[in-house]
Amino acid sequence: MSFQTPVTVEDVLRRIHQKQYLLPAIQREFVWKQHQVLALMDSLMRGYPIGSFLLWEVKQESANEYVFYDFITNFHEQKAPFATKAAVPTSNGIIAVLDGQQRLTALNIAMYGSHSEKRKGAWWTNPDSFPKKRVYLNLADSPDHEELGFEFDLRFLTDQETKADLDGVAKWYLVHDVLALADSGPAIMEELERRSLSGSGPFNRLYRLYDSLRVIKPINWYLESSQSADKVLDIFVRVNSGGTTLSYSDLLLSMATNQWRTRDAREEVRDLVQDINQGGTRDFAFSKDAVLKTALMVAGLNVQFRVSNFTQKNMAVVEDGWDKTEQALVNAATLLRQFGYTGRTISADSVIIALAYYLARNSLGKTYLESSASAPDRLIVRRWLARSMLKQGIWGSGLDTLLMRIRQAIDSSETTGFPADGIEREMAAMGKSLTFEDTDIDDLLATKYGSPRAFGVLSLMYPGLDFSKEFHQDHIFPKSRFTDKRLRALDLLSDQIEEYKSRFDLLPNLQLLGGVANIEKRDSLPQVWAGNAFPSDELRATYERENDFQGLSLEFEDFVEFSTSRSARMREKLMQQLQS
Repeated sequence: MSFQTPVTVEDVLRRIHQKQYLLPAIQREFVWKQHQVLALMDSLMRGYPIGSFLLWEVKQESANEYVFYDFITNFHEQKAPFATKAAVPTSNGIIAVLDGQQRLTALNIAMYGSHSEKRKGAWWTNPDSFPKKRVYLNLADSPDHEELGFEFDLRFLTDQETKADLDGVAKWYLVHDVLALADSGPAIMEELERRSLSGSGPFNRLYRLYDSLRVIKPINWYLESSQSADKVLDIFVRVNSGGTTLSYSDLLLSMATNQWRTRDAREEVRDLVQDINQGGTRDFAFSKDAVLKTALMVAGLNVQFRVSNFTQKNMAVVEDGWDKTEQALVNAATLLRQFGYTGRTISADSVIIALAYYLARNSLGKTYLESSASAPDRLIVRRWLARSMLKQGIWGSGLDTLLMRIRQAIDSSETTGFPADGIEREMAAMGKSLTFEDTDIDDLLATKYGSPRAFGVLSLMYPGLDFSKEFHQDHIFPKSRFTDKRLRALDLLSDQIEEYKSRFDLLPNLQLLGGVANIEKRDSLPQVWAGNAFPSDELRATYERENDFQGLSLEFEDFVEFSTSRSARMREKLMQQLQS
């Protein structure tokens, strides 16, 4: 990056109109109001600095890979609020503005264009509600709107509002016309004489306008010549963050929005995120990042969030496959809900990307979610998902490589059904094995109440539950019983009290209980609750057997023994589930 020779406002605007300077797709829309445009013009005329600018030199061979936009000249709040796509010359490179877009657009509107915003209280449907206004300088008077702190009376006015007074004095000067003055001496005097204006005041005002735009060089700028689009994006994020880090996915989504031909990418992604999170009985919190990566997966592209992956060619492929991506994500979210997961129990959001790709690659729709013929495959999927979220470090670092390895395993599978073995081989090859050692089992048994992993472990060990219904993590021996006061009432010693308190929140004291049943249980001891919930000894015995505490005492005084014994049973079951 190098500092360049400063230039005049006239010079930089000429380059804009010659299409030498354009806006990259990562830029946001023009958002300045009229008073901000006028304040910038007033600062220029007063000789105040207006900040530096950062430009990017895009070589000819790179320019056609990305979308660029022209600067707005005539802003219309209703009909033309956005910049239009630029026709990039095939024979030349271009200069893209990375920092300074709002200021340069404001200067362009002030000097070459107009600004039409809706009059207060007017109807949107009335075309007269958006008067066309251009920037004028009052040559005769100082401003009377002192609250703005202006030294010069600059205003957005309609042409009708600038007509000469009855005595022929034409005090309102269209700032654009200063570009046509031949010089800053005789030409100014002739212009003032034509307007019936005299004295030093009008001359000084018009001279300051001429000098600030055509003589003084306030445009201080830096030029980045790297052709690495990712480096440029990083620079853009840093200089535009204003103290708040900008999301790469937001910026890349802007690029996709600008490059899609028939759909609005931003709206499509936003609507899909809402659907997969809140549609039907779903309650997830998947982000747009997961949607974008799934779209790249389905399109067969590199899934990294890099500018080089968001070219026009790639975005066309993503758009063409959008219907498939959308349906796969909705089905994947539905399947996760059928498995009992919610936003509170999924410990790795990225699992939906892998699941959606499997569904999309094999054209598996709603029938797959519901048919009994697909039940064995769904069980394999469910087991793999649970294991991948229970093993530490799977969905963390190296996510992009992991996703592409999973895609490779699915693509190369020669058998029908979910290729769990093939996927696990690819995962193991990059150091993300789903093999569970004894220490991993111990770690799972130490899972605490409320952890997303707690649901994963319990659902894996007790798969017979109907997860189409709502299930809660429940303390078998209720938490309310483990206060110091209640424990002391049992005449326990201090070290025994600590033992009780250290165990009550861990996995051996947890079960999955239907939402209604959990509410009914409240703080009842398990022996009391089971006696009321299951009217026959047979049903109660089934409940205890299915939850691995048959034959164990459910008296509170025997809690430590219960915890130890159930932990051993759970360990054996986990070893069968995870080490087989």
